[in-house]
Amino acid sequence: MIDLPSLEANAARLVDFARKAGADSCDVVVASGESLAVSVREGNVENSNRSEADALHLRVFCGNRVASVSANQGNDPEALAERAVAMARVSPEDPYQGLADKGRLFDPKHLAEQNAKLDLLDETAPDASLLEEQALAAEEAGLAVTGITKSMGSGMGYSRSGFVLATSHGFVGSVERSGFSLSSSLVAGEGTTMERDYEYDSKTHLADLKSATEIGTAAGERTVRRLNPSQVPSGAFPIVMDPRISAGVLGTLCGAINASSVARKTSFLRDRMGKQVAAGNIRIIDDPLMVRKPGSKLFDGEGVTCQKLVMVEDGILQDWFLDCATARELDLETNGRASRSGSGTSPSTTNCYMEPGTKTPEEMISQISQGLYLTETIGHGINMVTGDYSKGASGYWIENGEIAFPVAEITVAGNLADMFMNMTPASDLDFKYSTNAPTLLVEGMTIGGK
Repeated sequence: MIDLPSLEANAARLVDFARKAGADSCDVVVASGESLAVSVREGNVENSNRSEADALHLRVFCGNRVASVSANQGNDPEALAERAVAMARVSPEDPYQGLADKGRLFDPKHLAEQNAKLDLLDETAPDASLLEEQALAAEEAGLAVTGITKSMGSGMGYSRSGFVLATSHGFVGSVERSGFSLSSSLVAGEGTTMERDYEYDSKTHLADLKSATEIGTAAGERTVRRLNPSQVPSGAFPIVMDPRISAGVLGTLCGAINASSVARKTSFLRDRMGKQVAAGNIRIIDDPLMVRKPGSKLFDGEGVTCQKLVMVEDGILQDWFLDCATARELDLETNGRASRSGSGTSPSTTNCYMEPGTKTPEEMISQISQGLYLTETIGHGINMVTGDYSKGASGYWIENGEIAFPVAEITVAGNLADMFMNMTPASDLDFKYSTNAPTLLVEGMTIGGK
């Protein structure tokens, strides 16, 4: 069990020591967690891991100078504070650093009530035998699919963590959350004709997790469908992106509207605020207040109150993801999207998603004479400065409105700016990750085949 009051006391003590050591202001993060994971393969336990961790991160400000230290909770807090202040006094000045304005902070009086509404903690604490049982059941279900020849492994994991943020201007906030995951990876075929695929699910509550049978069966069916792939001719074709791919494409857009990229001028959207960046049917939301979702939070890494944001409305860019430092650099106000990275902060998403459209994926596919249903990409072929996109790919060829045969050893290419302007979302939005998008139809991308 995680003792949040003890973590809060440790954080408050370190704040006091930092002020006594000469810091003008400071903030402290204290975190503690535990995790348990079991992986199986071919009916046997392959690995079992249990870990427990605790850490504290102190950030101190002396004027416009800042320094950070990290340690575990067994370290001498007074010595850490003195070391951090000494480091800050010889650090270069940074005019954008500093704590959040006090008026922007979440009111801790509502913390318990609002945390309960988010419902991020499942008190279930499974033991290794339960995780093993579920992993084996997923593998068994996958191996039962006709055409599957072997298992690459199945696994289940559990985690529980506690987080406390305390600042020298009086803010103390905490949250405790849990996580459960289940996956299965399988192989079909033999020798050079082998294909592999997987299925995965992750939730904050065990009851929301897909069953082991669902995971294993889906992994097996995905794998078998990939057998005997072909190549296709090169050319410009419509591409239907599986949600696995579309979530990654949305994540790329989120990176392009991250204020850190904008401030560094490394984003192809750095001058597009208030302008059309996507088709008129595209609406992108970042909502930290969703119940039982992985990115949910009441306050960000600087204590600023989190609120739902519309990032793209009718295809028009409305906002950047901002923390205090990037907001000051861009002469804006933070919108509560600071995430802790060690002792510092950087802007990040919470629960970001693209709103669904009205057509099902099947309806989209039925209207395509020739095209690609894209299920996997390979490599890191994205240039965030120019928006150029090029990746190795595999999936299924669409012929006369139907899935015809599997495809491999091709490339897909385009430019993200053009892709978002020629994009139509399907109706199948599912909240599996912290960034989610439905199936997407993208017109006019280039396929490099035979």
